[in-house]
Amino acid sequence: MSKGTGVFAAPKVVRSHHLLQISCAGLAALVLSVFLAVSVGAVSISMETVWGVLANKLVPGLVEPSWSVGRENILWQIRLPRALLAIMVGAGLSIVGACLQSVTRNPLADPHLIGISAGGAFGAVLALLHTGLFLGTLTVPLLAFLGALGATFLVIGVARFTSATSADRLVLTGVAVSFVLMAGANILIFLADPRATHSVVYWMLGGLGLAQWGHLMYPLVVLVLCGGWLWLRAGYFNAMTIGDETATTLGISVSRFRLETFVIGALITGVMVAFSGMIGFVGLMVPHIVRLFVGGDYQRLIPISALFGAIFLLLADVAARTLMKPEDMPIGIITGLLGGIFFIWLLREKRWRAATCQSG
Repeated sequence: MSKGTGVFAAPKVVRSHHLLQISCAGLAALVLSVFLAVSVGAVSISMETVWGVLANKLVPGLVEPSWSVGRENILWQIRLPRALLAIMVGAGLSIVGACLQSVTRNPLADPHLIGISAGGAFGAVLALLHTGLFLGTLTVPLLAFLGALGATFLVIGVARFTSATSADRLVLTGVAVSFVLMAGANILIFLADPRATHSVVYWMLGGLGLAQWGHLMYPLVVLVLCGGWLWLRAGYFNAMTIGDETATTLGISVSRFRLETFVIGALITGVMVAFSGMIGFVGLMVPHIVRLFVGGDYQRLIPISALFGAIFLLLADVAARTLMKPEDMPIGIITGLLGGIFFIWLLREKRWRAATCQSG
């Protein structure tokens, strides 16, 4: 794809003050979204109570409690960890989606495209239906992560065996591995007790109900380290977006960097999927929306995608908890509905751009 054509057009110039405005607006929206997420649900909590509980947790005894212990536990033990997990999952999936769209030069690339979610699903099904919770509440996330990691190595192994290191063939390898792993997960479901399959179905539809303070450290560390690694290579992604030939002339080992990106993206996706289930389309939608505001420069695209991805998943979780309250709708239903509509729009937009380039 040549520079300036297709969905990945030449990066537009974004002035520093404009970027600062977008960043400040995004941070303000993130803070407001957090307060909204912890205050609404089956049990409504007033903003005054939210401020009071948070102030007392930061500085014990600062505010005289006027709320019940039950509301304090709902806010501090359930909703706030859930909101923080939504921030990390949304940010992580958005970063991975943006980077995969560069190294594959495929505007429809998504973290789930390379088989990672299918591997996580296989591990989670194994834990929920066959091995039992032998490590307590960490069993499902741990086996889901190991499944996702195994899927990554399987994709890389198959790619090397078939010499499929080009962008298109790596994606096809990931799709093939995804089908095989999902077939394996379905076999595990078929062989299990039908009465126990409800929990598996809920996990595969995506949800943030497993959020606990003690577990948040794992996605946070992976997001900071792996996200930082990707951000420091923003120049590489800019070159890869233009084409392999350009990247090669700039001294980038294209095949090696593409595989490294797949592995790092798999680590992020695997950890996020392990704690949230299969939440799709976040990595597809958010980077494209962000490009409309900050252009295609990955130095800006990666952190702003993380910010807007966090906001998007927070608001999606609010919708999932309020549309059918007191029941929690799986968040994957919300993102899947929005993602499907966005996918159709993106296909239409891609076709329109291609027609415009040909007519020009």
